[in-house]
Amino acid sequence: MKQILLVEDDSDIAALLRLNLEDEGYAITHVADGAQAIACLEERLWDAAILDLMLPGVDGLEICRRIRQQTRYLPVIIISARSSETDRITGLENGADDYLAKPFSVQELIARIRALFRRQQAMAQAQSGEQIHAHGMVLDPLTRSVRLHGQEVDLTPREFELLWFFARHPGQVFSRLALLEQVWGYQHEGYEHTVNTHINRLRIKIEKEAAEPEIIRTVWGKGYKFAESS
Repeated sequence: MKQILLVEDDSDIAALLRLNLEDEGYAITHVADGAQAIACLEERLWDAAILDLMLPGVDGLEICRRIRQQTRYLPVIIISARSSETDRITGLENGADDYLAKPFSVQELIARIRALFRRQQAMAQAQSGEQIHAHGMVLDPLTRSVRLHGQEVDLTPREFELLWFFARHPGQVFSRLALLEQVWGYQHEGYEHTVNTHINRLRIKIEKEAAEPEIIRTVWGKGYKFAESS
């Protein structure tokens, strides 16, 4: 049974989420403030965390940052009334695997949790030493780290998963919907812009010239591909 830490100060929302998630077979521990969340994170291991941003005491972003300082990787989904694109990007840049703006469908949250665990399982199946070397980069699935010409590249969890997927399929063309299904774990036309945003941000971090990408290339009318190393 997956153990999920739910950090939410709205008791009604927390009760609704707990009821539905427990119906799905997850074990839910609920806390209502940041200090309690940090104490729980220090006391035991969890399979995932669902974090509200606006919390009494320590806010969700700080909790997320502390989670990413831990050695063991813990998947994080942020749920927040902050719904702007800037807020979403801030959450992802601080280490969240996914971000849902309130109000949201409980079924959508459940779908994203399932997708998150599927991605985590796929990453865990990467054998020790299964690093990918391409275009001056070294991708390590165990540490979820990327080095480019010897320098560490600071990627969000989703950026790493996107780059890892591309690097495992050099030369293959993927549409935005296909990338949503393969990397995000769900397929929804309304989220196609999310793929564009992540690819643009990834190019800024790994390409010599983001405007003229040599690694992640656009195939007009079809999608994107990871260039094969010479």
